[in-house]
Amino acid sequence: MSHRYPRCFLICTLLFFLAVPSLSMAGETDDGVTVLKDITITDRPIIQGNQTDIYGSTKTVITQEQINDLNAQDLETALKMTPGVSMSRYNPIGSFGGGDGGGVFIRGMGSSRPGAEIKTVVDGVPMFMSVWNHPLLDLMSIDSSQAIEVYKSPQPQYFGNAVGLINIVPKRITKPGFYTFAEAAVGSDDTHIAKTEHGGNINGWDYYLGGGLRESNGHRDHAEGELKNIYGRIGRQLSDHWDLTIFAMANDNWANDPGVEGADPSEREGRYETRVWMGTATLSHEYENAKGEIKLYRSAGEGDWLDQPTDTPGVTEDLFNDFLFYGARVKETLALGNGMSLLVGADWDYTKGDYTREYSDGSSDVWDGENFDILSPYAALSRQIEVGNGIAITPSLGARFYSHSQYSNEWAPHAGLTASFGRFEAHMGYSRGVVYPGLEVAAMSQDVLPALGDSWKDLEPETVDHYEIGFSVSPTRQTLLDLILFYEDGKDRYVIVPLSNGVKPHYDNVEEFTIKGLEATATWQPASNFSMFAGVTLLDPNPSDLPYAPEVSISTGLTLRFLERFKLNLNASYVSSMHVSSQVRRKDDENNTTVDDFFLVDAKITYDLDLKGADYKIKLFLAGENLTDQNYEYQSGYPMPGINGMAGIQFEM
Repeated sequence: MSHRYPRCFLICTLLFFLAVPSLSMAGETDDGVTVLKDITITDRPIIQGNQTDIYGSTKTVITQEQINDLNAQDLETALKMTPGVSMSRYNPIGSFGGGDGGGVFIRGMGSSRPGAEIKTVVDGVPMFMSVWNHPLLDLMSIDSSQAIEVYKSPQPQYFGNAVGLINIVPKRITKPGFYTFAEAAVGSDDTHIAKTEHGGNINGWDYYLGGGLRESNGHRDHAEGELKNIYGRIGRQLSDHWDLTIFAMANDNWANDPGVEGADPSEREGRYETRVWMGTATLSHEYENAKGEIKLYRSAGEGDWLDQPTDTPGVTEDLFNDFLFYGARVKETLALGNGMSLLVGADWDYTKGDYTREYSDGSSDVWDGENFDILSPYAALSRQIEVGNGIAITPSLGARFYSHSQYSNEWAPHAGLTASFGRFEAHMGYSRGVVYPGLEVAAMSQDVLPALGDSWKDLEPETVDHYEIGFSVSPTRQTLLDLILFYEDGKDRYVIVPLSNGVKPHYDNVEEFTIKGLEATATWQPASNFSMFAGVTLLDPNPSDLPYAPEVSISTGLTLRFLERFKLNLNASYVSSMHVSSQVRRKDDENNTTVDDFFLVDAKITYDLDLKGADYKIKLFLAGENLTDQNYEYQSGYPMPGINGMAGIQFEM
């Protein structure tokens, strides 16, 4: 561990407790015992919280409020301080999708390229590149998000074909009335931000419309990027129990590769453009003992990697990838009486993709593509049992079954136990994650490396067995403490076995890994105008060169309202040195690329203008990142911006 760790930990601790003495609403009784007032936590820094379900699984939720307080402009910056989440990027605006210029990783998983164990979805449906089977983060526009849900473990009762999931929940007005918001901002390196949104709920109808533009010249030569998106949602209350919602989104983005610092500019990997058009239609119902929905979806898009250098001097390549997803989601939750609950459902997903390569010398290459589909029904049963003396336990079990159009069937079981007593809760659980090979194995075999032959057809799905035990306690109404211990056991990771002893190259399921970890978080609001958060994640991966699995990561934050109209958000994070770069799918390949540990401090201050009698609000804000001007990287040779800032105005009505 770096010698800088104790200093960074001390600074985080000082930031965390800096304002406590003067801001606490605690009072003392005549006998000197401290009494905390009963208040409600409203402005939580970093995350809204960790939620544990009746199946012994957890997820982390980041709301629009936290996204705004972090001054986040994309998915990576919205999650960069979330415990257990690591990231990679090249540019301030835009995620370069052709290399390691845009990635989010959960507890050391998700770095495989091509293919990925972590999936990204919007409104619960796929939003990633099907051809290479990994996320393109610019497709995940956060402007439409009411919340971001991070599932840090396999949870077959909610999703399949992944060991972790990031879901964007679209915005919706649920109470009668209207809402309008607009923001304009300028920042360092010719960065410009503009976004607007409007929603309403009236006479059984609700709607939400919005869009945004972000652009920047970047902190380095050729680090430019641009993000554009529009989205809309319309809902109709059909009756007291039935509801219909349609959501649609489109975005158009690009980002350049600034290249390794000091290297020949001709070695830059060009420009990556992404576009998507997606829509969902959801029919849902809720009765006293039954709740469920049917969702249909379609998403199609492009990921174009332009101006790539090739092995032929002076010749560049343009790779045009086209992807398509469509399918259905059906689920129903039934209350059976005596504390029993049954969840049943099924997901059907169809995906296809193809690409065209065009070279600057006039030659071209076309891969006509493949298509896969997966049907995965699932069921889960739980029962809440009142033991007595205020103690309740809930055992559960369930499974998801996979039927794949190309590969063998697979089961993903899960079991859990939760217990609660007053302000103390505990949970433990087991779940299996299943990840099938995607279209990338066919593309590699049929076009990129034909020597692989049909070996891709003989692959098995990868599996991860997840074990977890956690505790949550609220010693006072102002304090919440969470602790989770977890263990991941991954098997059958597919790799390319190179030519050896006359055996030609082929795919095989031969690699394994384990990850032991601990995650602890604390939220404290000693006063109605002051809230603090701290989180720490410890990881012990095997093999030790697993990318984006830092041994130690710490994040702290505070939210302070003062002088009536000011609001301060101050956040700090520490990440220990770690291995980086994609986890290559090649047998016995070692990852020797590392980056040093780093410590970052960000802040945002907001001022509410005094508009007496007005039915709208105007806020001015000033945000700063890397306030200690640290030299740091997410990828070796790609320095991130030094101290930088942004100023803007927000209108809300």
